[in-house]
Amino acid sequence: LMDDFTRAFGRSSSGRFYPALQEAIGVDSAFEGWGPRAEGAVYRVFVPLSAPAGHALHLELDTGATMPGRNVRVRVELECTCGREQLGNKSVLCFLHHSKEELSRKQEPSLLDTLCTGPYLDVEKTARWLHRWVRADWLLLPLSYHWHLMLMLCSRSCKMQLSKGQESLVVEVLFGVHKGDSDVFVGSQPTGVHLVPSTAGHETYAVAEANFCRHVARQAPQESWHCKCLRLLTCIATGTGFSTYALKTVVMHFLNTSPLSRWSRRDSLQRMVDILDYLRCSLHKKRLEHFVLGNQRLPGDIGLPPDLQRVEPPNLFQHLARDPDAHREATRDY
Repeated sequence: LMDDFTRAFGRSSSGRFYPALQEAIGVDSAFEGWGPRAEGAVYRVFVPLSAPAGHALHLELDTGATMPGRNVRVRVELECTCGREQLGNKSVLCFLHHSKEELSRKQEPSLLDTLCTGPYLDVEKTARWLHRWVRADWLLLPLSYHWHLMLMLCSRSCKMQLSKGQESLVVEVLFGVHKGDSDVFVGSQPTGVHLVPSTAGHETYAVAEANFCRHVARQAPQESWHCKCLRLLTCIATGTGFSTYALKTVVMHFLNTSPLSRWSRRDSLQRMVDILDYLRCSLHKKRLEHFVLGNQRLPGDIGLPPDLQRVEPPNLFQHLARDPDAHREATRDY
């Protein structure tokens, strides 16, 4: 579906200065193999954006934000393309060295004039642009002959429901900008924090975690039960104060520090006991370390910028250390 959308977008956006869409990356539970497979599954795909011709994207950290998940702004700057014109490429006039009058007559507006607020890429404007693009290009896709599309209102992503008879699925398209050549991105997904400026993205490690899950899938024996264990744990924890992400973090720590041969079906009950014991100890210490940030034991094929490798791993249970009532409630839930 996303490959078809990307090809259609490439055709319809020719000559316009919108971000280029890169190959989509499946993230979160449905693609990592432990999410629900029945109705209700949400397929989250992350689409990296790259700068259109004549533009450059630069990341600026919001120094007032705290980790994990730092707020980062994407500054859009115009680049000189006069060299291309001198080589005979007249398809893009230089935004810096042609008059505004000539540019307005001969060329589409720059990214700064369409999806930015000031010099920064606006997440909400970009999400609305993706909604409009999906609605406009849907009928060009082969799937449109068999599936019905309904777009769902969301300010920082493009969310759609596809249905065919009794079958339905939800796809949420998140977008963001690559941080160097690492598996870290500045993404658009909601943070749960209110009043986040529309020009602020959020440093996301979802792609790094999805790549770790794929790494484990390649290395683990075919009969490994690690995904089934995590799926069962998240079902058990429904209605408690333990987030799905906290349970996933515990399991990832175990997968990264124990032999994958120990996750067979016959060992699954013991692994469940081990996971719950790890959770109990973390609850007692009021500390659960972030899996990606500051983890010196990540597999070599998981790319992490040097500055994030050296940080002190953030504590996902920091709220329990600050709030005795929350800690007591979590203990009861456990």
